[in-house]
Order: sequence, then C-alpha cells, then structure tokens
Amino acid sequence: MIKAIIFDFDGVLVESVDVKTRAFAKMFDDEGEDVVQKVVDYHLMNGGVSRVRKFEYYYEKILKRSLSEEKLQELCDTFSRLVVDEVINSPYVKGAREFLDIVHSKIDLYVASGTPEDELIEIVRCREMGKYFNGVFGSPVQKGDIARMILSQNGYSTDEVVFIGDSITDLNGAQDSGVRFIGRVADAGDTSFAGMDIEVVKDLSGLEEIILGFNNGNIV
Repeated sequence: MIKAIIFDFDGVLVESVDVKTRAFAKMFDDEGEDVVQKVVDYHLMNGGVSRVRKFEYYYEKILKRSLSEEKLQELCDTFSRLVVDEVINSPYVKGAREFLDIVHSKIDLYVASGTPEDELIEIVRCREMGKYFNGVFGSPVQKGDIARMILSQNGYSTDEVVFIGDSITDLNGAQDSGVRFIGRVADAGDTSFAGMDIEVVKDLSGLEEIILGFNNGNIV
C-alpha cells in the first residue's frame, strides 16, 4: 500500500528543465560555443544534481580554473535571478496538477529537489502549491538522505513510498533509500533509463492508475 509519494520538481511536476538549460547556457556564453555545449550536455545528463556541484564541475573539468567560495556564491545568485520567475510561471507537466488535486488529501506528498531549499520553498509558495505537500526539501541535502529522512520521521516502510523522478540522480536517491521508483521520460529520444527494469511514464496523466495498481485498486 502506497502511503507517500516523493516527487522531484523540475521536469516531473513542472516543465522547467529548459528554463535552467537556457540559464546555464547564457552564463557561459562568453566562453564560446564549445564550452556552452559541454555545459548544457552535462546539465542535461545530470538532472537533479545541485547547481553548486554543476558549477564546481564546470570550473574544474571544463574551464580548468579555480573557483573561490565568493565566485561560487556569485554564480549561484546570478543563476537564481535568471530562473526563479520563469520556473514560477512554467506550465505543469501534463496530468500533474490534476493528480495533485485528487490525491493530496489521500496520500502524503513530498518534494525532493536539487534546487536550494529556500528557493524551492519560495517557488512552491508563489505557485500556490504548498497545500499539496507534507514537506518540501531541496539542496544541499542529497535526495537519498531526504528520502531516508521522510521514511524515518513518518514511520513509512520502504514498500509504502514511491519516488518519481526524471534523472539518474533521482533513481539513485530512490535506490539509496530502498523505495520504489517511477521515471518520467518526456522525450522519446531520452535514454536515461534505457534497459533498466523500472516503470517509466511520458507524463503524469496516467499516474493515478499506476498508484491504484500498486494499491490493488484502492487509492488509500
């Protein structure tokens, strides 16, 4: 019986992945096309990884430059300014709002995101999504740790919780905590979960049916 669902945010509940892709590209535009492409490729292949870790990778592995704490904070602040308003105004993933409306009073719902937690909470507040969730959690805490915390604090067993994400980082968080995983694959060309024995969905329009299946036909 599923008692709780943990959602990633960008690309699972809200169509905001492209917003962040454009922001990373803009921030490294002065470095040339080759660097921008490497930055974008890494971002897309590492969805769910915090922006702090991404900036550290970009500087160490791509630019081959040192990155001070002051510069890192400046980058994070700039990125936040570029994306917050756009994420607030991004559309829901198809079926997401309908699912949240139907299920939030019957199953405990949580968010576990790579977005800084204070920023994530503000986005959820501005989108008037707070009513749906029992908890909203972001970086710097890792997703596996967030999931374990949710299990521990609420007394759920691992078979009572499902994690829904769109990246290997999300899958790793689910596996680290021992809960089930459903992958969101929006693009037919996305091979993130190819060859893996996991349930995948194009959007959330059929999610209620999947949860009903887990619960032998009952939503609670």
